[in-house]
Amino acid sequence: MKIRFLFLLPLLVSLVPTAPSLAAGDRYALVIGNAKYPDADAPLKEPLNDARDIADELKRDGFSVEIGENLTGDGMRRAFDKLYGKIKPGSVALVFFSGFGIQSARQSYMLPVDAQIWTESDVRRDGVSLETVLGELNTRGAGVKIALIDASRRNPFERRFRSFSAGLTPVIAPNGTLVMYSAALASVVSDAGGDHSLFVQELLKEIRVPDLMAEETLNRTKMGVTRASRGEQVPWISSSLAEDFSFIPGAAGSRPTTTTTAPPPPAPPVVANNPPPAPPAPPSPPASPAPSKPADTVAAPAPSPPPPPAPAPSPKPQVEAALPPPQPPAKPADPAPAPNADGGPSAAALAEDPTIKGLTAKLAANPDDVNALYRRGQVYASKGAYNLAIKDFDDTLRINSKDVEALNNRCWTRTVVGDLQGALKDCNEALRLRPNFVDALDSRGLVNLKSGAVKNAIADFDAALKINPRLTSSLYGRGLAKQRNGSAQEGALDIANAKAMDPNIVQEFASYGVR
Repeated sequence: MKIRFLFLLPLLVSLVPTAPSLAAGDRYALVIGNAKYPDADAPLKEPLNDARDIADELKRDGFSVEIGENLTGDGMRRAFDKLYGKIKPGSVALVFFSGFGIQSARQSYMLPVDAQIWTESDVRRDGVSLETVLGELNTRGAGVKIALIDASRRNPFERRFRSFSAGLTPVIAPNGTLVMYSAALASVVSDAGGDHSLFVQELLKEIRVPDLMAEETLNRTKMGVTRASRGEQVPWISSSLAEDFSFIPGAAGSRPTTTTTAPPPPAPPVVANNPPPAPPAPPSPPASPAPSKPADTVAAPAPSPPPPPAPAPSPKPQVEAALPPPQPPAKPADPAPAPNADGGPSAAALAEDPTIKGLTAKLAANPDDVNALYRRGQVYASKGAYNLAIKDFDDTLRINSKDVEALNNRCWTRTVVGDLQGALKDCNEALRLRPNFVDALDSRGLVNLKSGAVKNAIADFDAALKINPRLTSSLYGRGLAKQRNGSAQEGALDIANAKAMDPNIVQEFASYGVR
C-alpha cells in the first residue's frame, strides 16, 4: 500500500574472477551480491559479505568462480553469458544470488541494481528470470544445476503495484536441478542488518560437513535456519537431481547413485499470537554516487582465509541499568531543518533529493508533463510529504481526470492524512472507471477501516483477496477489521498469516495511523 520511489545512481560495477582451483574440473559458479539499490533507503549490509564468503568456499570445493558485485542489468547479462559459454556436457553449474528478488507472472526474478520498476511489466523487462537461467544452463548441457537464492527480502519496488505477491514463486526447472530459496514461497524476511544473513551462516556451516550429498546439505541448512529463527524463516527446497552430487569433491563417489527428492517443506507455523517482528536495525548512510557510470571492471581479489563456522545468532537481552553512569554534557546540535506542515521532511531536504530534482527540472520545461507529475507525487508520498504528493496528484488529474492510478494514489494519500471523505470519493471513482481494480479495493478497504466502517472494509478486502489471495495489506487489514467486528479468532488468523508473509506489515499499518 505504501508508495515507493526509484532513482538511478551511476554505480561502480565490478565483475571479479577468482582464480580456479587446480581441481576445478567442470564445476562452474557465478556468485552475485547486489547491495546498492538506489531505490532502497540504504545499501543492504549482507549481500557483499555473503557473496564473497560463498565464492571463497566454492573455490575451495573445486569450482571455477566468477563473483559480481552491484551488477547492473548489462553486467548481469554479461556475467550469465560468460557462465553459459563455459558449460560443457555434464558440467556442474551453480548460481548464488543475494539481493532483491521479486515474482511476476509466476516466475522469480533477480533484480540488478539499476532496475527501473514502476509497473509489474517492468519486472519482466529489467529482472533476470531464474527459470530462464536454469533453462539456458540445461540447453548448454549442464548435468547438475544448482541455484541458491537469498532474495526473499521486502523490496522497495513492490508497493508501486499492489497486485504483487510477496517473496518468490515456485520454479519450474529442468531435470537435474536443485533450487533453494532463503525463505518459504511468497514469504519475506527482514534484513537483519548484520554482516551475514542467517541463511548464508547456516549454509556455510553445512557445506563444510564432509560426506554429505548436496540435498542433505541443503536440508540441514533449512533445519538450521528454521531452528535459529524459531520458525519465522523456513527456506524452500526443490530438487529433481537424478544423480548424487556433493559440494566437497570425492564425497559423491563414496555412495551408490540414488534418485533423491527432497520432501516438500512444511509451511511456516501460523499462530494467532505471533509476536511482532523486531524493529529493523538503523540503516547505514547510502553510498555516495559515482560521478559517471564506468564500464565493468575486472580485477583479481586478494585471497582470504576460510572463515570459521558462524554460530546462529542469539538475541541479546535488553538490560536497563538501575543507575546509569552520568553522561558528559552534549554539545548543542545544529538546528534541524523545519519539517513540512504535514510532518514530512523539510522543503530544503526535498529540494536536494536527486529524484525530485530531476522530475522538477522536467516540469520546469513542461508543466503539463503528466508522467513527471505523477511520479513526483509518488516520491513525495514515499518520503512522507503527503500534502505535496496530493498537489501533484491534483495536477495529474487536472490534465487527465480519468487517470485511475492517480485517483487510487490520491485516495491512499488522503487516507493517510485523514481526509477520509475525499479519499472515499477518489477510490469510488477509480473503481467506477476500472471495476475490480485490486489496488483501489485495497485502498478503499483502508479508508473504511480508518473511518470505522468495518463491514465495508471486510467486503473490500475480501474482494481484493479474491483477485490476489496473497495481497498482504488486504489480509492484515481484513484481520484488523474482523477483530473490530467481533470475530477475534478469524481476525487473529488473518493477522498471523499476513505477518508470516511480511514481518513489517504491523509497522507499515502503524505508519498509516492504524493499529
